[in-house]
Amino acid sequence: MRQKQMGFTLVEIAIVLVIIGLLLGGVLKGQELVNSAKVKNIANDFRSIATFVYAYQDKYRALPGDDPQVVAHVGLTATANGTPCSANPSPCAGDARINGAWNATATTESFLFWQHVRMANLASGTTVTTDPEYLPRNADGGPLGVTGDPISTDTPNPWPANFYVCSAGIQGRFARQIDTTIDDGNTTTGTVRVLGAQAGGTLATTATFYAVTPADDATLYTVCVAN
Repeated sequence: MRQKQMGFTLVEIAIVLVIIGLLLGGVLKGQELVNSAKVKNIANDFRSIATFVYAYQDKYRALPGDDPQVVAHVGLTATANGTPCSANPSPCAGDARINGAWNATATTESFLFWQHVRMANLASGTTVTTDPEYLPRNADGGPLGVTGDPISTDTPNPWPANFYVCSAGIQGRFARQIDTTIDDGNTTTGTVRVLGAQAGGTLATTATFYAVTPADDATLYTVCVAN
């Protein structure tokens, strides 16, 4: 006597396919929410850093990092915080410009910027310049910084500003969303611009403007906002 073969009915198969579809849809939607949160966090970083500059300037009539009276203003001491600014005022020139590379890792005004705004209770984080966590990171782990020096002097697009807030290691698709959120959606014009990048999202020696195209979605860029 032949045994009756058992199998799935069309209804059962359809139900399984629907469940798989729902699971895939949930995963994709979850990833979309994660990516949106990253873009929102990075955009907020750009806005917050500009706020730090204006708040410090309004309170102390000086720029953070460039403040020669930082010891008196925020009670900074070299022994407690490892700052060269209070021990030797030369890095804090008081020339109304935050000098130094935006991603500097040594004694420049742009490097000391973080110490000054944190001592002024405008930003959170360690004030000890030698601490491994001293320099901030964006939501994707890329460096984040500020500078008053020119980002690019390439003509015919000099892009002047009082200071720039920059962050690296940002995917092209995120860069476009950031530009749309903050500016005009064009990564080569306006206050938000995307710079050409080397591996890891670090700038080349001479920064050049690049438009982000759909083919560059996975490429890492440096995004800067002029203020």
